[in-house]
Amino acid sequence: MSKRGFWVVWGGVFKNTDFEELEPGTEELHGPFHSEAAANQAWQDEMRRKVDIATHRLFVMRAQPVGG
Repeated sequence: MSKRGFWVVWGGVFKNTDFEELEPGTEELHGPFHSEAAANQAWQDEMRRKVDIATHRLFVMRAQPVGG
């Protein structure tokens, strides 16, 4: 991966609409993606699939290497 970092899409079905704790076994991780645009497209595609689940949320997150 690039030293600039990469993007992932993470989330799942949360226990309630506070969106603080995931239901066990519902975790999702998509990626890594080399661009934010690609991660956003994956986010959009995945969210459309579960649009009817009110407690399903995914987030686009940037990951960067630490250290030198």
